[in-house]
Amino acid sequence: MDAPRVAVVGAGAWGTTLARVIARVEPVTLLCHSAATAARIRETRRNETRLPGVELPPGVVATADRAALADATELVLFAAPSAHLRTVVEEVAPYLPASADLLSVVKGLERETLLRMSEVVAEAAGVPVARVAALSGPNLAAEVARNLPASAVVAAGDQALAGRVVGRIARRRFRLYVNEDILGVELCGALKNVVAIAAGSADGLGFGDNGKAGLLTRGLAEMTRLGIAAGANPLTFAGLAGMGDLIATAGSHLSRNHRLGEELAKGRTWAEIEATLPGTAEGAYTVQAALALADRYGVEMPIAREVERALFDGKSVKRCLVDLLARESKDELADYARWVSRLGSGSDGPGSGPRNAT
Repeated sequence: MDAPRVAVVGAGAWGTTLARVIARVEPVTLLCHSAATAARIRETRRNETRLPGVELPPGVVATADRAALADATELVLFAAPSAHLRTVVEEVAPYLPASADLLSVVKGLERETLLRMSEVVAEAAGVPVARVAALSGPNLAAEVARNLPASAVVAAGDQALAGRVVGRIARRRFRLYVNEDILGVELCGALKNVVAIAAGSADGLGFGDNGKAGLLTRGLAEMTRLGIAAGANPLTFAGLAGMGDLIATAGSHLSRNHRLGEELAKGRTWAEIEATLPGTAEGAYTVQAALALADRYGVEMPIAREVERALFDGKSVKRCLVDLLARESKDELADYARWVSRLGSGSDGPGSGPRNAT
């Protein structure tokens, strides 16, 4: 078998799933955090800890040797948790081929810098941010791994880069679109996880479909407000990375963020829940950065604010949701003209945004 020209950094559920998707056509290196994990995957052809019950094809080459990335001359995907992404990229940066396209499949914001994940990859790897694309959308790993139909969007300012990524990893049942609004796509991927925690809490308290639909709609509204203020295209939030991913993440029991919300509704604390989740609930690591961005741009995000209070201030989920319901009624489109005018005032157009805007 030829040396893989594509690599996935991170053997969590999503990284393993994408390696499986790629390996249906060509070999792929799956870079694991530990040698023990890599050996177990090689021996069993499974990653039971993160993706139980899924057989991995022979083309998935699991290793913990960072030097193996030197063969990935065409594409390297980063699938580490957002809180550890910078460290992971810094560790592998010396082995990244200069010719490889880089793709972030991580959904989050860096808490200290408020950077998006593609920006973190670029900064940690010491490469131009234009070299990094982002993939986002309604992609529950367990379903994609079972070869169920799914769609996603590959975002990059350089559409040739986005096109190369699509050509490399798109499959008949993994349909990919392109979008030049990488700012909006990455904000969608980060912010929808926060709303999904609230949705899981609503389900846990038995709020019903009407209540949940209202919560999701208003959650999408505050996601869009922040996106427009940061310079994103508002239509991105109505697409796969926005509404599409929000529907999947906030409505599925496969979603770790939804599960976190359900557990909070039982009266458990974030400290109790964190160690028991089968993976990372990115919304918990994103909400404070999201609110810091909201403060920067003067954007109101009441749902995200209540999620933060439930996670870190000890406020009961029931009280949080009751307080949201008690908010004063307003014109549903009251802020529309103001946000559109802010969008139109940008000199570079939708989706460009300043480098540190997010």
